[in-house]
Amino acid sequence: MRARPPLTRRRAAAVLGLLALATGLALLAGLAGGAARLPVARWLAAWSGGDPFARSVLLEIRLPRAFGAAVLGGALALAGGAFQALLRNPLADPYVLGVSGGAALGGVLALVAGAPAGAVPVAAFAGALATLILVERIATTDGRLSVYTLLLTGAIFNAFAAAVLFFLQSVASLEQLHSIVFFLMGRIPTLGGPRLAGLAGVALAVAAVLAFRARAFNALGLGEEGALQLGVDVERLKRETYVLGSLLTALAVAHAGMIGFVGLVVPHLLRLLFGPDHRLLLPASLLGGAAFLVLSDLAARTLVAPRELPVGVVTALVGGPFFLLLLRRRGSRV
Repeated sequence: MRARPPLTRRRAAAVLGLLALATGLALLAGLAGGAARLPVARWLAAWSGGDPFARSVLLEIRLPRAFGAAVLGGALALAGGAFQALLRNPLADPYVLGVSGGAALGGVLALVAGAPAGAVPVAAFAGALATLILVERIATTDGRLSVYTLLLTGAIFNAFAAAVLFFLQSVASLEQLHSIVFFLMGRIPTLGGPRLAGLAGVALAVAAVLAFRARAFNALGLGEEGALQLGVDVERLKRETYVLGSLLTALAVAHAGMIGFVGLVVPHLLRLLFGPDHRLLLPASLLGGAAFLVLSDLAARTLVAPRELPVGVVTALVGGPFFLLLLRRRGSRV
């Protein structure tokens, strides 16, 4: 395999600049596409206030939805990159440690109980936090967080949550079942300005903390003993990563349901393209995940318009075969 050039500020800036441009173009595509076709003239009229319908479609529906997809996609990809660093496994994703199962269980319980729509994200987030605490307690022995126990506990809890979810679906009414299916398959909500700003603020704050720990993640790639010899507080790093990655996952699942492959494919692809240095990989994952989910949501809104596909279906249809192709190409170089 051809050796990659060393990471320099110029190279990092070029890569992140290209990804930022791709994200901006994806947002424009998300604004332009949809069931209602709006020519450029109507865009101009919408911004000037001369076309109320076009203004409503662009500013009240498409704009917050596109930005919501960008924030949630960036959060999932960033969480995926963080968990891949924590577990030292490029096949890890945000849903592997059980928090997603807890969030899904909380949201579905709220739906079956007949809670109002606004209570579902709150219940899902509460379920995720309860799972985070439970899994962390089980995986901690003598003050040390065991990565392998964490992974095993998360997998077991996800299996348990899946069984409970199947039971809840079997006793739900037809109307509740429809809502449950769309929640579990993922759907980008149209978020209001304050909530969207809050989500973006949390995602950017977590991204800043993780980026500050990028060199420690690079050292962790040598193993826990190697990282300790380089002066890394490994236990603190593991706990920070688990909590922050789980927080991003909980927020994403609580607001958009289960959207698979974003946190798996995006960081893995970027690692293959630009290398494993987390100083570049983590911010690149944030931007790449944002662009990927915005385009996936655009496809979900337009492929069978005027009906709409769950965005999780689109990410699985795109991400699954693409990821298998990546693995095959990578294996052929070994």
